[in-house]
Amino acid sequence: MSRKTLDLTLAYLRSLDRTASAHDVAALLRTVLDRYGVEHMLAGTIPDPGTPPGRQYGHALLDGMPTEWIRRYAMRGYLFRDATVRHMAFSQEPFAWTDIAARYKDDPISVRVMHEAGEFGIRAGVTIPLMTLDAKLAGASFSGRHMEVPPEDVGTLQLIATYAFAQLLLLQGTAAKAPIRLTSREREVLQWAADGKTAWEIGEILGISQKGVEHHLGTSRRKLGALNGVQAVATALRMGLIA
Repeated sequence: MSRKTLDLTLAYLRSLDRTASAHDVAALLRTVLDRYGVEHMLAGTIPDPGTPPGRQYGHALLDGMPTEWIRRYAMRGYLFRDATVRHMAFSQEPFAWTDIAARYKDDPISVRVMHEAGEFGIRAGVTIPLMTLDAKLAGASFSGRHMEVPPEDVGTLQLIATYAFAQLLLLQGTAAKAPIRLTSREREVLQWAADGKTAWEIGEILGISQKGVEHHLGTSRRKLGALNGVQAVATALRMGLIA
Protein backbone atom coordinates (compact mmCIF):
# COMPACT_ATOMS: atom_id res chain seq x y z
CA MET A 1 0.00 0.00 0.00
CA SER A 2 1.47 3.35 -1.05
CA ARG A 3 1.77 6.24 1.40
CA LYS A 4 -0.94 8.14 -0.48
CA THR A 5 -3.30 5.16 -0.34
CA LEU A 6 -2.57 4.67 3.36
CA ASP A 7 -3.31 8.33 4.11
CA LEU A 8 -6.58 8.19 2.18
CA THR A 9 -7.59 4.98 3.92
CA LEU A 10 -6.87 6.37 7.39
CA ALA A 11 -8.85 9.50 6.54
CA TYR A 12 -11.75 7.30 5.46
CA LEU A 13 -11.64 5.32 8.70
CA ARG A 14 -11.65 8.52 10.76
CA SER A 15 -14.64 9.79 8.78
CA LEU A 16 -16.38 6.46 9.26
CA ASP A 17 -16.24 6.92 13.03
CA ARG A 18 -18.32 10.07 12.62
CA THR A 19 -21.15 8.51 10.62
CA ALA A 20 -24.55 8.48 12.31
CA SER A 21 -26.57 6.23 9.98
CA ALA A 22 -26.34 3.57 7.29
CA HIS A 23 -27.09 6.34 4.79
CA ASP A 24 -23.96 8.19 5.98
CA VAL A 25 -21.88 5.04 5.61
CA ALA A 26 -23.16 4.50 2.07
CA ALA A 27 -22.43 8.11 1.10
CA LEU A 28 -18.90 7.82 2.45
CA LEU A 29 -18.32 4.54 0.66
CA ARG A 30 -19.38 6.11 -2.61
CA THR A 31 -16.74 8.83 -2.31
CA VAL A 32 -14.09 6.12 -2.01
CA LEU A 33 -15.43 3.55 -4.46
CA ASP A 34 -16.77 5.65 -7.34
CA ARG A 35 -13.43 5.39 -9.10
CA TYR A 36 -13.93 1.62 -9.46
CA GLY A 37 -17.30 2.01 -11.14
CA VAL A 38 -19.30 1.00 -8.06
CA GLU A 39 -22.98 1.88 -8.49
CA HIS A 40 -24.63 -0.51 -6.05
CA MET A 41 -23.69 -1.94 -2.67
CA LEU A 42 -25.13 -4.38 -0.17
CA ALA A 43 -23.88 -5.53 3.23
CA GLY A 44 -25.39 -7.75 5.88
CA THR A 45 -25.47 -11.10 7.58
CA ILE A 46 -26.57 -14.25 5.78
CA PRO A 47 -29.92 -15.55 7.09
CA ASP A 48 -30.31 -19.17 8.14
CA PRO A 49 -31.53 -21.61 5.47
CA GLY A 50 -35.29 -21.81 5.55
CA THR A 51 -35.80 -18.14 6.39
CA PRO A 52 -38.95 -17.04 4.48
CA PRO A 53 -38.04 -14.99 1.38
CA GLY A 54 -40.00 -11.95 2.53
CA ARG A 55 -37.88 -11.74 5.68
CA GLN A 56 -34.47 -12.34 4.18
CA TYR A 57 -33.79 -8.68 3.42
CA GLY A 58 -34.25 -7.94 7.11
CA HIS A 59 -30.62 -9.10 7.43
CA ALA A 60 -29.33 -6.26 5.25
CA LEU A 61 -27.48 -3.56 7.19
CA LEU A 62 -26.72 -1.53 4.08
CA ASP A 63 -29.10 -1.69 1.13
CA GLY A 64 -27.92 0.19 -1.92
CA MET A 65 -29.38 -2.11 -4.57
CA PRO A 66 -32.26 -1.35 -6.98
CA THR A 67 -35.49 -1.80 -5.03
CA GLU A 68 -37.24 -3.87 -7.69
CA TRP A 69 -34.26 -6.21 -7.96
CA ILE A 70 -34.18 -6.75 -4.18
CA ARG A 71 -37.90 -7.53 -4.21
CA ARG A 72 -37.58 -10.00 -7.11
CA TYR A 73 -34.48 -11.56 -5.55
CA ALA A 74 -36.24 -12.13 -2.22
CA MET A 75 -39.59 -13.29 -3.57
CA ARG A 76 -38.02 -15.81 -5.97
CA GLY A 77 -35.81 -17.26 -3.26
CA TYR A 78 -32.57 -16.48 -5.07
CA LEU A 79 -30.44 -15.96 -1.97
CA PHE A 80 -29.31 -19.52 -1.43
CA ARG A 81 -28.80 -20.16 -5.16
CA ASP A 82 -26.83 -16.96 -5.77
CA ALA A 83 -23.29 -17.97 -6.72
CA THR A 84 -21.79 -15.04 -4.80
CA VAL A 85 -23.54 -16.10 -1.58
CA ARG A 86 -22.77 -19.79 -2.06
CA HIS A 87 -19.10 -19.09 -2.67
CA MET A 88 -18.72 -17.35 0.69
CA ALA A 89 -19.18 -20.75 2.33
CA PHE A 90 -16.00 -21.97 0.61
CA SER A 91 -13.69 -19.00 0.98
CA GLN A 92 -13.16 -15.98 3.19
CA GLU A 93 -11.06 -14.26 0.54
CA PRO A 94 -12.48 -11.40 -1.57
CA PHE A 95 -13.49 -12.47 -5.06
CA ALA A 96 -14.59 -10.89 -8.32
CA TRP A 97 -17.81 -12.35 -9.70
CA THR A 98 -16.15 -13.13 -13.01
CA ASP A 99 -13.66 -15.37 -11.16
CA ILE A 100 -16.36 -17.70 -9.85
CA ALA A 101 -18.80 -17.73 -12.79
CA ALA A 102 -17.31 -20.89 -14.31
CA ARG A 103 -17.73 -22.82 -11.06
CA TYR A 104 -21.52 -22.39 -11.14
CA LYS A 105 -22.13 -22.43 -14.89
CA ASP A 106 -23.95 -25.78 -14.70
CA ASP A 107 -26.49 -24.52 -12.17
CA PRO A 108 -29.32 -22.95 -14.23
CA ILE A 109 -30.71 -20.95 -11.32
CA SER A 110 -27.32 -19.46 -10.45
CA VAL A 111 -26.89 -18.51 -14.11
CA ARG A 112 -30.40 -17.02 -14.15
CA VAL A 113 -29.63 -14.88 -11.08
CA MET A 114 -26.55 -13.43 -12.77
CA HIS A 115 -28.45 -12.83 -16.01
CA GLU A 116 -31.43 -11.14 -14.34
CA ALA A 117 -29.16 -8.98 -12.18
CA GLY A 118 -27.66 -7.65 -15.39
CA GLU A 119 -31.10 -6.31 -16.38
CA PHE A 120 -30.79 -3.92 -13.42
CA GLY A 121 -27.27 -2.78 -14.28
CA ILE A 122 -25.63 -5.27 -11.92
CA ARG A 123 -23.20 -6.89 -14.31
CA ALA A 124 -19.85 -6.94 -12.52
CA GLY A 125 -18.91 -6.95 -8.88
CA VAL A 126 -16.67 -7.90 -6.00
CA THR A 127 -17.80 -9.66 -2.82
CA ILE A 128 -15.98 -9.39 0.51
CA PRO A 129 -16.82 -12.33 2.83
CA LEU A 130 -17.09 -11.23 6.48
CA MET A 131 -17.82 -12.80 9.85
CA THR A 132 -19.47 -11.47 12.99
CA LEU A 133 -17.97 -12.05 16.44
CA ASP A 134 -20.47 -14.85 17.04
CA ALA A 135 -19.22 -16.57 13.85
CA LYS A 136 -22.23 -15.67 11.72
CA LEU A 137 -21.46 -15.49 8.01
CA ALA A 138 -21.80 -12.04 6.50
CA GLY A 139 -20.62 -10.17 3.45
CA ALA A 140 -20.41 -6.96 1.49
CA SER A 141 -20.89 -6.75 -2.28
CA PHE A 142 -20.05 -3.85 -4.57
CA SER A 143 -21.28 -3.86 -8.14
CA GLY A 144 -21.99 -1.86 -11.28
CA ARG A 145 -22.28 -2.03 -15.02
CA HIS A 146 -18.56 -1.74 -15.68
CA MET A 147 -16.90 -2.23 -12.31
CA GLU A 148 -13.25 -3.15 -12.04
CA VAL A 149 -10.93 -3.25 -9.02
CA PRO A 150 -7.21 -3.57 -9.77
CA PRO A 151 -5.66 -6.56 -7.96
CA GLU A 152 -3.40 -4.28 -5.93
CA ASP A 153 -6.46 -2.47 -4.53
CA VAL A 154 -8.40 -5.54 -3.40
CA GLY A 155 -6.74 -5.54 0.03
CA THR A 156 -7.69 -1.92 0.56
CA LEU A 157 -11.27 -2.65 -0.50
CA GLN A 158 -11.39 -5.51 2.00
CA LEU A 159 -10.14 -3.25 4.80
CA ILE A 160 -12.68 -0.55 3.95
CA ALA A 161 -15.56 -3.06 3.75
CA THR A 162 -14.59 -4.66 7.07
CA TYR A 163 -14.54 -1.35 8.93
CA ALA A 164 -17.76 -0.20 7.25
CA PHE A 165 -19.50 -3.42 8.30
CA ALA A 166 -18.30 -3.01 11.88
CA GLN A 167 -19.67 0.53 11.93
CA LEU A 168 -23.00 -0.65 10.52
CA LEU A 169 -23.27 -3.21 13.31
CA LEU A 170 -22.49 -0.50 15.86
CA LEU A 171 -25.09 1.83 14.37
CA GLN A 172 -27.66 -0.97 14.35
CA GLY A 173 -27.17 -1.41 18.09
CA THR A 174 -27.55 2.33 18.63
CA ALA A 175 -30.67 2.51 16.48
CA ALA A 176 -32.22 -0.41 18.32
CA LYS A 177 -32.24 1.72 21.49
CA ALA A 178 -34.06 4.61 19.83
CA PRO A 179 -37.73 4.85 20.89
CA ILE A 180 -39.59 4.22 17.62
CA ARG A 181 -43.35 4.01 18.07
CA LEU A 182 -45.42 2.65 15.22
CA THR A 183 -49.20 2.62 15.29
CA SER A 184 -50.94 -0.76 15.20
CA ARG A 185 -51.99 -0.09 11.59
CA GLU A 186 -48.43 0.82 10.56
CA ARG A 187 -47.19 -2.43 12.09
CA GLU A 188 -49.90 -4.41 10.31
CA VAL A 189 -49.03 -2.86 6.96
CA LEU A 190 -45.31 -3.49 7.44
CA GLN A 191 -45.98 -7.04 8.61
CA TRP A 192 -47.86 -7.86 5.40
CA ALA A 193 -45.23 -6.06 3.33
CA ALA A 194 -42.62 -8.30 4.96
CA ASP A 195 -44.60 -11.27 3.65
CA GLY A 196 -44.29 -9.90 0.13
CA LYS A 197 -47.78 -8.47 -0.30
CA THR A 198 -48.32 -5.48 -2.60
CA ALA A 199 -50.07 -2.31 -1.43
CA TRP A 200 -53.22 -3.40 -3.24
CA GLU A 201 -53.15 -6.86 -1.64
CA ILE A 202 -52.56 -5.40 1.82
CA GLY A 203 -55.53 -3.09 1.31
CA GLU A 204 -57.75 -6.04 0.41
CA ILE A 205 -56.59 -7.98 3.48
CA LEU A 206 -57.04 -5.08 5.90
CA GLY A 207 -60.16 -3.65 4.28
CA ILE A 208 -58.64 -0.25 3.51
CA SER A 209 -57.80 1.52 0.27
CA GLN A 210 -54.49 1.15 -1.54
CA LYS A 211 -53.97 4.87 -0.95
CA GLY A 212 -54.45 4.26 2.79
CA VAL A 213 -51.85 1.50 2.74
CA GLU A 214 -49.39 3.78 0.94
CA HIS A 215 -50.05 6.48 3.55
CA HIS A 216 -49.21 4.10 6.41
CA LEU A 217 -46.11 2.88 4.58
CA GLY A 218 -45.04 6.49 4.11
CA THR A 219 -45.48 7.44 7.77
CA SER A 220 -43.66 4.32 8.94
CA ARG A 221 -40.79 5.04 6.52
CA ARG A 222 -40.39 8.51 7.98
CA LYS A 223 -40.43 7.22 11.56
CA LEU A 224 -37.85 4.57 10.74
CA GLY A 225 -35.66 6.91 8.68
CA ALA A 226 -35.95 4.58 5.69
CA LEU A 227 -35.52 5.61 2.07
CA ASN A 228 -38.02 3.08 0.70
CA GLY A 229 -40.46 0.36 1.72
CA VAL A 230 -37.88 -2.43 1.51
CA GLN A 231 -35.58 -0.61 3.91
CA ALA A 232 -38.51 0.20 6.23
CA VAL A 233 -39.43 -3.50 6.47
CA ALA A 234 -35.78 -4.45 7.04
CA THR A 235 -35.37 -1.86 9.79
CA ALA A 236 -38.63 -2.84 11.49
CA LEU A 237 -37.61 -6.51 11.46
CA ARG A 238 -34.16 -5.75 12.90
CA MET A 239 -35.66 -3.59 15.65
CA GLY A 240 -38.25 -6.22 16.57
CA LEU A 241 -41.18 -3.95 15.70
CA ILE A 242 -42.59 -6.69 13.49
CA ALA A 243 -41.87 -10.41 13.59
